[in-house]
Amino acid sequence: MPLRFYNTLTRKKEEFEPLDETRVRFYVCGPTVYDFAHIGNARPVVVFDVLFRLLRAVYGEDHVVYARNITDVEDKIINRALESGRTIDEITAETTEAFHQDMAALGALPPTVEPRATDHIGEMISMMEKLIEKGYAYAAEGHVLFSVASDPNYGCLSRHNRDDIIAGARVEVAPYKKDPADFVLWKPSTEDQPGWDSPWGRGRPGWHIECSAMGAKHLGETFDIHGGGQDLIFPHHENEIAQSTCAHGKDFVRTWMHNGYVLVNGEKMSKSLGNFFTVRELLEEENSEIGPWKRGEAMRLTLLSAHYRQPLDFTRENLAQSRAQLDGLYRVLEAAGDVEADEDSCAETVLAALSDDLNTPKALSELHEIAGRLGKTQDGAERAKLKGQLMNAAGLLGLLQQDPAIWRSGDPAKSALSQDLQDSEIEKLIEARKAARTARDFTEADRIRDELSAKGILLEDGPGGTTWRRAG
Repeated sequence: MPLRFYNTLTRKKEEFEPLDETRVRFYVCGPTVYDFAHIGNARPVVVFDVLFRLLRAVYGEDHVVYARNITDVEDKIINRALESGRTIDEITAETTEAFHQDMAALGALPPTVEPRATDHIGEMISMMEKLIEKGYAYAAEGHVLFSVASDPNYGCLSRHNRDDIIAGARVEVAPYKKDPADFVLWKPSTEDQPGWDSPWGRGRPGWHIECSAMGAKHLGETFDIHGGGQDLIFPHHENEIAQSTCAHGKDFVRTWMHNGYVLVNGEKMSKSLGNFFTVRELLEEENSEIGPWKRGEAMRLTLLSAHYRQPLDFTRENLAQSRAQLDGLYRVLEAAGDVEADEDSCAETVLAALSDDLNTPKALSELHEIAGRLGKTQDGAERAKLKGQLMNAAGLLGLLQQDPAIWRSGDPAKSALSQDLQDSEIEKLIEARKAARTARDFTEADRIRDELSAKGILLEDGPGGTTWRRAG
């Protein structure tokens, strides 16, 4: 069946046709690693994890490339280092680790590639040189700026014109700008700030150029889908389009997908209102009879309960309802435990719902319908078929991935996953990860972390070193 997604660029739902069915490519803006991820940060991770699962189901696991970046150079990180007295490397390493652990607890698959901004400075400089050469950017007082007036298509995504930008956006008015709407691609660094040598002096990149350069490096100058939160439409994604199309002289992204905002009890999340929740806080909440691994799946179900383009009201009542739904679904699976699932039995109704612009509320309704039929039938062949449909449908949504008996007992320490490794083996892997981090081989360090996380082993980095625990 065809896939249809709402394209923010055209403001309509369109049939999805990848540039290359053997290499479907999409990019999602990842975290700026200076603090723990909050519920609003988690929504795009879960939404586009479902997209990743859907594309792999349709085109094959080996034919989908999902890139999600790590922004590890940015002024928020610099400010956090100054406030805390810690080094930037310490902050970014520990916050990246926490992000990976928290998203794994929400059942998100690792992306195919996770580029770090600091590993792509050369590509960013090369792109800026190209923009200057073509007349779309200019150097001034150690800065490089994109000239908004030079791009006649600027505003195509957000539908903002130049006057809207000046009136409604927080733009920096600086003497080195030719126009107040121009945005920074490169800025000078002081001695106590991270910086790299460039044709314009020692400095660091602006946020927008980072994603353009990393996307081109790993997915090509034109790729299929770019995703992110609605708050990124302007200025971040608008600026990405301008930089990329002007630098490369071709279309940048075919389909733009954006998820809606997360509200808490009907209000926008705000620390001042006391309704600001990080994923970690909810996972490790005190005075709860639900283990963090159960809370993670309940959070995922809650984040999928509304259509991704609509606002989502995240409440503790919704979390409790999600946990109750999962209890019921796991009971059905446990009752059907004596039946071998027909793995070739596809849940067409769930696949159809997700193929229609990731309609997760409809998909969840169909999932419950399959579970209801499975719970009622006594026919062996029908039970095998329905169990296969339920498992395949749940896999598309990233749900029901626990052992039903373990879910019921609430003792994940009994899980075969967490018992695959003996304590001594875990310690050896932690030592290997420590050595990789010391050598700044973060790719290997992340691989070890992901291996342990996949087997139910959660790592926590602190001033005294790394500690671990089995999920539960």
